[in-house]
Amino acid sequence: MHSVELLLDDAGDAAVVAEWGALADAGLPSQAQHRGASNRPHVTLVTSEGWPGREAVVDALADLPLPTRLGAPVVFGRGPFVLARLVVVTAGLLGVQSALGGLLAPVSSPLVEPGRWVPHVTLGRRLSASQVGEALALLDDGPGEVVFDAARHWDSVARETEELTPPRDPAGARSVDG
Repeated sequence: MHSVELLLDDAGDAAVVAEWGALADAGLPSQAQHRGASNRPHVTLVTSEGWPGREAVVDALADLPLPTRLGAPVVFGRGPFVLARLVVVTAGLLGVQSALGGLLAPVSSPLVEPGRWVPHVTLGRRLSASQVGEALALLDDGPGEVVFDAARHWDSVARETEELTPPRDPAGARSVDG
């Protein structure tokens, strides 16, 4: 399985990681407990069995950075539950997701089809109903304004990530050299 994921800027990343920490400190399931090297706050744009290669998708990411907001918590599933923060959609975000959905067609799930996608950043997985209540009581209004400023490809079979956007220089700007 392949996915294209948007990554948060440093401030947004730190805010979500702090929420992960608060959940973990309360003894609740949290992404903080995921120790994999690839674990960091992100929003999955699209998933597919096929991968057309970096060159095929990089132009669809040309509108980065994309400012938006992380909104209210949301709960997915019928139990155990997934707790996440909604990402407030913008025209730019929908445009990038739609373009990538076309490039990686067929997508692996109707949940990532353009028009059905629910953008979110996962906070914790495998929560019981009572843990959902405890977790929601811990969370406030959330980080608010954030910027998605990078993208990566995740190959779940090889368990590897590939950066799709140029790295930032020490001053925070993206390198034009790639």
